[in-house]
Amino acid sequence: MVGEFRSFLTKSNALALAIGVIIGGALGSVVNSLVNDIIMPPIGMLLGKVDFSALKVVLQEGVGVKGDANFVAEVAIRYGAFLNLVIAFIVVALVVFFIGKALIKEEPAAPEVASEPSDEVKLLAEIRDELRKR
Repeated sequence: MVGEFRSFLTKSNALALAIGVIIGGALGSVVNSLVNDIIMPPIGMLLGKVDFSALKVVLQEGVGVKGDANFVAEVAIRYGAFLNLVIAFIVVALVVFFIGKALIKEEPAAPEVASEPSDEVKLLAEIRDELRKR
């Protein structure tokens, strides 16, 4: 049983996939911090001291205190948080692209070998040549 599991891990790419998922999760956390803590504050400052995570369009104001019988929660479209996530996605995609480009080397294409034409192709070529003579 243990031998079969070890064989499964070594012959399939399950181990590489597991390692990729773990590293990808860690990379996602690092990129989120990079976007939220490093990239967005200067951009927000340049655009008039805007905190992107606080940008929203309020559709309905919240009323009352949470837990109160008459409490109504605020309904808002939080597009600032969405912008942060889109920028984080773009940064992750660029990092993955550059890592993939650096680590994955494509094998050169094998040269095409000229093969003998089939009997049908030879027959059609003969018919063509005969028709040209006429």
